[in-house]
Amino acid sequence: MKRRRGLAVSAVALLLVLAGCSAPVMESRPATGASGGPDVGVPNADFDDPDSDVLGWEDGYWYNESVDVDQSDGLTDAEMRAYVGRAMARVEYIRGEEFQKRVPVSVISRDEYRNRSSGGSAGEPTEYDRWNDQVWEALFVTGESQSSGSAISSTRSAAVAGFYSPTDDEIKVITGTPESPTINNATLVHELVHALQDQRYDLTKAKYGGETQDAQLATDGLIEGDAKYVEQRYADRCGGAWECVATPSSSGGSGGGGDMNLGIFLTIFQPYSDGPVYVHDLVTAEGWSAVDERFENPPESTEQIIHQTDEEPTPIKYRDRAQNGWSTFEKQGEGGSDTVGEASMYVMFWYQARNAGADTIDPRTISNVDSPYDTYNYDAEPSAGWANDRLFPYQKQTTDGSQYGYVWATEWDTERDAREFQRAYRAILDAHDAEQRAANTYVVPDGQFADAFRVTRSGTRVTIVNGPTVADLDDIRPRAA
Repeated sequence: MKRRRGLAVSAVALLLVLAGCSAPVMESRPATGASGGPDVGVPNADFDDPDSDVLGWEDGYWYNESVDVDQSDGLTDAEMRAYVGRAMARVEYIRGEEFQKRVPVSVISRDEYRNRSSGGSAGEPTEYDRWNDQVWEALFVTGESQSSGSAISSTRSAAVAGFYSPTDDEIKVITGTPESPTINNATLVHELVHALQDQRYDLTKAKYGGETQDAQLATDGLIEGDAKYVEQRYADRCGGAWECVATPSSSGGSGGGGDMNLGIFLTIFQPYSDGPVYVHDLVTAEGWSAVDERFENPPESTEQIIHQTDEEPTPIKYRDRAQNGWSTFEKQGEGGSDTVGEASMYVMFWYQARNAGADTIDPRTISNVDSPYDTYNYDAEPSAGWANDRLFPYQKQTTDGSQYGYVWATEWDTERDAREFQRAYRAILDAHDAEQRAANTYVVPDGQFADAFRVTRSGTRVTIVNGPTVADLDDIRPRAA
């Protein structure tokens, strides 16, 4: 998937309808366990500035101080400063951490963000693009004639409400009215948490980037989970203990049209959904110090985020045996491979059930959540029990152009888990009218996923080989003697 490193995006303002089911309405929650403890400053009756910087006070404003801000006609510079200053103080109050410096906030139009996020994607695809196209094709999210890079860019452009850039130390909020800017409370608070994280942990460190799709989503589960959790606890206080700045409904900051691939969006959104539950459980059990510890040693897999577990992935050894011109993309990923993980596998089964009618999972169960901090359910039988996976895209140059395929080695906790994954994967092939040509060998005759597939299981290992033709399968991954 690979986002630009150091770019934390927020999709929090987007409402999404999936399989005819609206995103669940968040129930009202009491603001229990307030973070404001003995270290939080206490303002006097006149809200005078403290003698020194304290938690709950920033840039001249206390967390419970009233501000004269009216967004109905856009924010003036003075209103923006007051709005941001008090929001910073409130983030400190909830999170129990001190900002080291003021965070600049500016606005850009959605068109400007769209142009930035395209990143010059027009033109010939790079080696990374061709490699990543095979990853998303293996997940049955984008097809052979589709660019995964363009689909990811379009989806982000439609969903992102704002972002914090650690390289610039600045928040940029996306709005439809940059000439008279307005900022949603949720977006501002969410991105201020990212600024606080960066000041405390330095989000430009390599350990927060993730070398695989699964590792990236897992780390985002911590980073975005922390921000979304604080954002939700902030929202609990709005209309209650705190007065909050109203946002005009015409602000245009919560999504902006464009083409959205729901499979890609659901993958990107997983950290925002399961991350807050993960962080809430840590804070409830051990306090904010547990979150600090996870920032020192970030989670390794989305399985750990989905199921709140420390179980480590099972190592997968792989020896390339390709012949007749087929080769891996050695310079991409980890030795040419990617790990998509449990969250992306869930999306594959959900997306194919919804779009192709595959008998994998009931897509309506995505709304079956049992935590007020959760949005969507990423736990399903065919993807649960994940132990690890490595997906190796392959390429071959011919006189007629390039050909592509992949080998996807998956490891499961039990043989039952492996059989369930294999069954659900074959259900996807059935939904695309696959024809069986030999034992464990299938051909999808036409469409975006027209290819040959070999699906085999040995104990807890399920291996999928994909290529243009049945003959190519034995060249990409010759059968073991």
